[in-house]
Amino acid sequence: MALEPVRTQETIRFGEDFELDFRAYELRRSGRVLRLEHIPMEVLLFLVEQRGQLVSRERIVEKIWGKGTFLDTDNSINGAIRKIRQVLKDDPERPRFLQTVTGRGYRFIAPVVEPGAERPVPVASPQRPVIPFTAQSHSSALPTVEKSAPRRWPVLVGLAIVLIAVLGTYFQVFRARARPQPSSGRLMLAVLPFENLTGDAGQEYFSDGLTEEMITQLGRLDPQHLGVIARTSVMHYKHNPEQLERIGAELGVQYVLEGSVRRDSGKVRITAQLIQTKDQTHVWAQEYDRELKDLLVLQGEIAREISDETQVALGGHRQITPINQPSLSPQALEAYDLYLKGRYFWNKRTIEGFQRAIGYFQQAIAQDSNYARAYAGLADSYTLLSGYSLAPQTEFMPKARAAALKALELDERLAEAHASLALITENYDWDWQTAEKEYRRAIELNPNYATAHHWYAEYLTWLGRFDEALRESERARKLDPLSLIIAADNGAILYFSRQYDRAIEQFRAVLEMEPGFPRAHLVLYAYVEKGMFAEALADIEKQPATDDTPWKWSALAYVYGRSGQPVQARHALEKLEQLNRRQPMDPAAILWAYIGMGKNDRAFAWLEKAYSQHSNALTTLKVDPGFDSLRNDPRFQDLLRRVGLAQ
Repeated sequence: MALEPVRTQETIRFGEDFELDFRAYELRRSGRVLRLEHIPMEVLLFLVEQRGQLVSRERIVEKIWGKGTFLDTDNSINGAIRKIRQVLKDDPERPRFLQTVTGRGYRFIAPVVEPGAERPVPVASPQRPVIPFTAQSHSSALPTVEKSAPRRWPVLVGLAIVLIAVLGTYFQVFRARARPQPSSGRLMLAVLPFENLTGDAGQEYFSDGLTEEMITQLGRLDPQHLGVIARTSVMHYKHNPEQLERIGAELGVQYVLEGSVRRDSGKVRITAQLIQTKDQTHVWAQEYDRELKDLLVLQGEIAREISDETQVALGGHRQITPINQPSLSPQALEAYDLYLKGRYFWNKRTIEGFQRAIGYFQQAIAQDSNYARAYAGLADSYTLLSGYSLAPQTEFMPKARAAALKALELDERLAEAHASLALITENYDWDWQTAEKEYRRAIELNPNYATAHHWYAEYLTWLGRFDEALRESERARKLDPLSLIIAADNGAILYFSRQYDRAIEQFRAVLEMEPGFPRAHLVLYAYVEKGMFAEALADIEKQPATDDTPWKWSALAYVYGRSGQPVQARHALEKLEQLNRRQPMDPAAILWAYIGMGKNDRAFAWLEKAYSQHSNALTTLKVDPGFDSLRNDPRFQDLLRRVGLAQ
């Protein structure tokens, strides 16, 4: 079914001071806009339209979602009613506004004042059209994640650009009007996950893609004055809604952008609203209904319309220049669709996720061989898969380098490609000068790219520049405050700088949030340096790993060896060697077993294997306390020189 246009409606009043504005899609109290999410607002509007009448749950489902919907509508309705009551401060036991008739439905019972009336009247209001999405339209128009929808991706590109234009205007006006700013001189914004209203869970990549696209584009808008929270942190709220005031405090933001996506085969509807967190006031809100085939052509017109509306609403003086997006060929649209699917699986940060991401990025490149972002995604996937899989670095890193270089050949301004190349040259080539140049270039191109700050902090750690590393880590944390990997690597910096107590505290904080988070289990090495061997062994046993996990046996051999338990250490080493015979692994796993057991000659033999295979474990040579027992040996000093860390 095609999307219907939004019609002009009036405002009605109820209670002592509530106003429901059909035209502005707002609920206000004493003139102040109250925050109500999309589904609760739709339910409230429908109940008010039917005021005085008993409305069944089936009618609500049909009106809001359409017939034949297979979503968990019961919980959605319950949550919507609860949120409506919260914002109206309505007691379900003694209702003034919403009455529940057990087993039958709901009734809006408050008298209303319609436009032009002086007192409440119990008459029906004009009917407001709500978009019905039928099960048939879902099944015919919405592909699963395994199928592409190439002609729908202009929606992401176009509407992201439209919203960027609007928000750019707003923040320019904001500064022009000299409103108070945070002490850092920079505003912080979070783009909350766009709600998927398609009725198809397989379309999560579409709503997630729009969220990530908005974050990327906004991050490049005005990085000197506007910081944008990274994807990792905002996705924490995808299935875990919080009050905006709490979100503002947790993320350190003054504003949030939230919205929803809904579409059929020919049209799309996107709602978006910019909200100030301290008092939850709506700064700007808009709803877009557009023909997919005409969207790119209309972008300039849409940008001008929204710019004008924003200027009127905020009293600004400067009009933005419309952003023109060139039309994309069917092949380019298909490539973009595949790219977003690749990023969707890459963000899962699992071995299987990386493998699926590689497949999608390769398909995107097959569709458009000049698609730089797909090459950058491929580089990211190969780089991280190398570390997550424990495969020898020679298996994936050359592929990662080729993809990163190709991405930069096609688009030198891709911050992600520069950061990937930096990580490759650091971990695989030990080319420290090139790595630093590439990290700095990535940050210059996109100062809001949290991953670049995070990886650069790690790079600074390997060179022993700990103060700089901690500052860079803090910059990454501000952009991605809920990222577990950034928090864990902050603990790693503290460990490598021999601040063991602080490192243990930081690692424990991460493990409290996510007990199975692998990187935080580096805490066991801090325990060893403190002589807390029982705690180190207990941490290993807590890890959600099978008996055939190489790093578990490596850690056990290391801890048992350091704590003077040679029998247990030898047993762990034997298990490790069996696994290595079955499938060769990164030499670092066996290297650490021999270091812990004090077998220095064997340790140096495995260090040489690690060197020949370009193991990224050698990046820590200069700073890792675990190598202290080898540092005075000339062989170690020679290895430091060859890896470029002698100075």
